[in-house]
Amino acid sequence: MRFSLFTKVALRSDLPVHHLQKGDVVTIVDTHSGALSQETGYTVEVFNAIGDTVAVVTVPESFLEPLTNDEILHVRQLQQVAEPRKHPYQSTKP
Repeated sequence: MRFSLFTKVALRSDLPVHHLQKGDVVTIVDTHSGALSQETGYTVEVFNAIGDTVAVVTVPESFLEPLTNDEILHVRQLQQVAEPRKHPYQSTKP
């Protein structure tokens, strides 16, 4: 399955390191072609209920599933919001 950029999809697996659970809705923000024997990967952005980014993670395609018209969204409390990580080359100076 190939997902288009900015498509909303659901996680098929828990990502405990990021406090994300199966069924959480995420948005595709980048696609990574795998090598010959690797599956495609995706960078996804995770938003809280008011639209703030809480995580940006890269996962294999098998960790994602499309949303369907017989599903409804559900709100849950995030255990802990991870601090955004800075790119290793990003300056810490204002």
